[in-house]
Amino acid sequence: MSNPELRTVVVEREISWPAEKIWRALTQPHLMEEWLMKNDFKPVVGHSFNLRGDWGGVLDCEVLAIEQNRTLSYSWDFAHEDAAYNLTSVVTFTLTPTSSGTHLRVEQSGFHPSQKQAYGGARAGWQQFLTKLEQVLAKPD
Repeated sequence: MSNPELRTVVVEREISWPAEKIWRALTQPHLMEEWLMKNDFKPVVGHSFNLRGDWGGVLDCEVLAIEQNRTLSYSWDFAHEDAAYNLTSVVTFTLTPTSSGTHLRVEQSGFHPSQKQAYGGARAGWQQFLTKLEQVLAKPD
């Protein structure tokens, strides 16, 4: 039941760390908080959790798919009375080992054509999130 009108944000990074290390940062709540948002995440399909932004917004999420060190997918919904910001979307992280580390692909799908600001915000936001993620990964364990 895909809607051809919906737009997708894709951000990709080559990261010089193994997939296992990146996976920990994507799935451990205390590490997620350092680069993404406060959360009550658990890496279990069907687990409902919230992401709490510094701006006061709360995202309603549910783990949809998980394949350790390879794929993580969860809903990323933001209820808002303004249709331009009322978002029902899915975020998918895909990790692919490379000779020098890992290729990380982040895809957020579900933006309506009218949601230009939300779409632009997500594009910029994921770049910032991934920059923070790389800083978290660079810290000694």
